[in-house]
This record gives sequence, C-alpha cells and structure tokens, in this order.
Amino acid sequence: MVTLFDELSWRGLVYDATDGVREALASGPVTAYIGFDPTASSLHVGSLLQMMALARLQRFGHAPIAIAGGGTGMIGDPSGKSQERTLLTSEQIASNLAGIKAQLARFLDFTAASNPARIVNNADWLGPLDLIGFLRDTGKFFTVNYMLQKESVHRRLSSDDGISYTEFSYLLLQARDFLEVFDRHGCTLQMGGSDQWGNITAGIELIRKLRGAKAHGLVLPLVTAASGVKFGKTEAGTIWLDPARTSPFAFYQFWLNTDDRDVIAYLKHFTFLDRDAIESLARAHAEAPERRDAQRVLAREVSALVHGPEEAGRAERGAATLFAGEFASLSAADLLGVLGDVPSTIVSVQELEESGLAKWLARTGLASSTGDATRLIRGGGIYVNSARVTDEKKRLSRDDAIDREIIVLGKGARQKHVLRIAS
Repeated sequence: MVTLFDELSWRGLVYDATDGVREALASGPVTAYIGFDPTASSLHVGSLLQMMALARLQRFGHAPIAIAGGGTGMIGDPSGKSQERTLLTSEQIASNLAGIKAQLARFLDFTAASNPARIVNNADWLGPLDLIGFLRDTGKFFTVNYMLQKESVHRRLSSDDGISYTEFSYLLLQARDFLEVFDRHGCTLQMGGSDQWGNITAGIELIRKLRGAKAHGLVLPLVTAASGVKFGKTEAGTIWLDPARTSPFAFYQFWLNTDDRDVIAYLKHFTFLDRDAIESLARAHAEAPERRDAQRVLAREVSALVHGPEEAGRAERGAATLFAGEFASLSAADLLGVLGDVPSTIVSVQELEESGLAKWLARTGLASSTGDATRLIRGGGIYVNSARVTDEKKRLSRDDAIDREIIVLGKGARQKHVLRIAS
C-alpha cells in the first residue's frame, strides 16, 4: 500500500524529516499543519507547494490544518530574509487573511466526514499572551545558545543589519503554535519549506519538554528554476494566485513557459496527476520536447486548480490564439494579462497620431532607426496587432487599438511592444 510518505518521496517533496515520520503516516490518521503568513492579500506560486502538501495529506486520509498567522504576521518570520520585514497593522493583516482563506478553500475540503480541514488563526492564542507569562511558559525552555544555532538567526547575525529582538523571538512564537495545535487539535506533525526546519524542531522540543510527547516535522524542498531565475518571479513581478493581481492568462503563461529541464519535476510538485500519467508525459517530452506537451498539461492542470476549469480553458484558448497571432478574439484586458512581460509604453492619442508607424518602431526599439523600420515594413516583417503591415507610410490612430486601449506592435513572431493609450 502506498503511503503519503511514499507519495511525497516519489514526487521529490521530502527534503528532510524527523525519525519516525514514515511510520507515523503509515500507522493511522495524523493531524498535521502548515503555517501561512498574511504578508499580502494573496498567496503566490511560492506557496503552492505547501498548499498542495496539505491537500495531498487530506487525500491520504489525514487531517490538515492551515494556520493563518494573524499573530506571527505581526512580527515577521526572519527565515530566508536578509532584512527586517515591514510590520503590518492589525487591519492590514485581517484584510490579508480574508484573501488567503478563500484561496486555501480551493485546495482543502472543510466538510469531509472523517478528516475535515481546518483554518485557524494563531492570533487567537498569541494575542492574549502576556509578556511575563510567555517568558515563563515558553521562553524558559530555550537557551540563547540553542536559538543562535538556528540557520535563520545565524545568517541574520552575520549581516550588517543584524536581527531585532522582535524577529529573534519569532522562533519561540512558532514553537508555541505547534504546542497550541497539539493541545487543541491533537496535531503531531508540522510541515513547511526547508527554511522552516529550525522553527519546526523548536516546536517539537517544546512539546517534548512540556507534554512529554513525541511530535514530528517534515520539510519540503525550496523550489528552484534550472535557468537560475527565482521561482515565481518574472520581469513583470510576482505570480500571484489572486486573479486581480495576476490574470489567469498571465498565470497560465507562466507555467506554459516552464523550462524543459524543470517541467517534469513541476508536474510532480504542482499537480495531482498520477505516476503513470507523469511518466508517460516524461517519455513524450524526451522524444519531442519541441511539442511542449508537458508544459501545456502543466499549465492547464495548475490553472484549473487555482482558477477553476473554466478560466483554465479560457486561458488555454487565449494562449493558443496569441501563439497563432490572432489577437482579434481577445480583449485588451486579456491581452495585457498574457503580455505582462512584454515592454510597453503609455501614450496619449495625440502622441500616437503625431508619428508614423516607422517612427514608433524606432522609438520602441523594435527597429534601430526609422530607416531600418521602413526596410522591415517593406519586407513584411512588421505586424500591428495580428495583421502584417506593408505600407511604409502607415500612421497609427486609436482606431487601430484593440478595445481602443492597446496596440501590439510586432517584429517577426517573437519581438513585441505594447502601446497603451492613456484615457
């Protein structure tokens, strides 16, 4: 029988684990949690691995808890950070928590009969703590030497800015979280990214010392990209799960553009496709990577999980339309979502109509000069939206704009520049 640990291992999702985790997950239902910091109104693709881990846990019959860090979010986790975080107000955190809860609900079943998921807010127990009580009941069980050995603290101490006492105390707050969900919900496993190992083991220690019980930790790898670009980042910025911050078209395009070297690993990490399906895609990808079948499946599956099948289908059709150069069926908003990484220039109607197409090609860098632009137009290498232009004297107007908002200038099949008309 395949256990959750076996599944996570095959998918390359076990970076480290405490002794006994494999046996605990095989012996019966386990309650486990992962914490999510409300530092923004939306989670981003960097959080997907943790969200998927909780969903996989539930699918294997275990009980998942998502801790929304309303309390720890007031402090900020120093793990993986080189500088102090900007502290948020309680109002900002409350607003961010609402958005995060809605996104987690897409992945977790809160009505399951035997193992319903829970979302809890650690402000419920951290908020009422008084300083003296916290120091007596939590702080006294950790030596400064123990805390200094933690990688997140050690790295910050070696930096010029150091670490404030506020962030230094974060490890104790997260340890308290583990103790609280252990007491309240029988939670015996904490999961998270590999940068959370020190915080997780601190919670295990606190449970051992105060309750005489054994708890476990399992950490997932930090996702990287073979190209060296930080995962989840593009030239346009962070890839968010909120469609208002990253459109479903841009989200789909992010996954569609996955490097050949990463796509099979990402299929294992970010989809629920089974081993047979992924291994079949791996063989097809090895034989004909230029077809990008694996990337299309990845983009479709992840988009459907985050935005729903209907939006995923729209994004897939839009991407196919864009690749074919047929812009007419897409709205300006959809095109801007897909072309989020394409350079753009905001122009007034007057500016737009003052210069001919050749001058705009030179001004946007699609041509080295107006003379070069003229030669490109004559040769049929220039497109306005999806239409090839051969009239070297053509002038642009608002009538050329899609939805009277944007004009997509193209040089060949790949180089593009967007003119955005100011209202």
